[in-house]
Amino acid sequence: MATDPTPTNIQRTIAADLRTAHQRSKPIPPVREQLNDIAAGYAVQEINTEYWLAEGRHLVGRKIGLTSLAVQRQLGVDQPDYGALYADMAFADGESLSRGDLIQPKVEAEVAFVLKKALTDPGLHLAAVISAIEYALPALEIVDSRIANWEIGIVDTIADNASSGLFVLGATPKLPAELDLRLCGMVVEKNGDPVCFGAGAACLGNPLNALLWLARKMIETGRPLQAGEVILSGALGPMVKLDEGDFIEARISGLGSVRVLVSEVTA
Repeated sequence: MATDPTPTNIQRTIAADLRTAHQRSKPIPPVREQLNDIAAGYAVQEINTEYWLAEGRHLVGRKIGLTSLAVQRQLGVDQPDYGALYADMAFADGESLSRGDLIQPKVEAEVAFVLKKALTDPGLHLAAVISAIEYALPALEIVDSRIANWEIGIVDTIADNASSGLFVLGATPKLPAELDLRLCGMVVEKNGDPVCFGAGAACLGNPLNALLWLARKMIETGRPLQAGEVILSGALGPMVKLDEGDFIEARISGLGSVRVLVSEVTA
């Protein structure tokens, strides 16, 4: 779905409000009543993508959201959504991140893909997508919302860069041929206690299906996926609330583990 090439004044105003919420770590009310539809939400996202790139942020990939069919039905949509990943959002396995940089964070375990080839063919099919993958990694996505109390609909989350926050990549790259991504099991532990379970099938039936959807969508929007980009393919299980001092570890069968420590906010 291509975004409107001529953003409206209200779209520009909402984009600015979301940037301010991000910069001040202070949420704003839902924006969906001011926008017409999903296309308008993507127009707001695109305004902010252009803004952040002009400000010097580096685009390193994309994230896919709403890959759970149950969540799609809840929001009344029939497709996932996507957002941008920037270099300053990335953390390595085991690093600490500051709770003070986030508003109302939650965490998801996901399969991340790193591409070795651009995906630009409008006739793209699954085999071509698989051949374009350099490797897969276990990942944690720290989702966050600039919308107060997570009172979001589909248009809110799209406008808000698909409720993106930060992401953490594991350090155990695997080739797709080494994995059964549909059946791979996942567990998230919070401070040593298992709090979330899932599997690859929760992500559009297979994380590779999510990657194919995104690749086709980005070709439509004129921003095709490029070699070297990181793709977060979507949650393998429910989100988990993230608090100060939490130590999170996710393990994905066949793919390895990934960890992050949430540092406490200092006065």
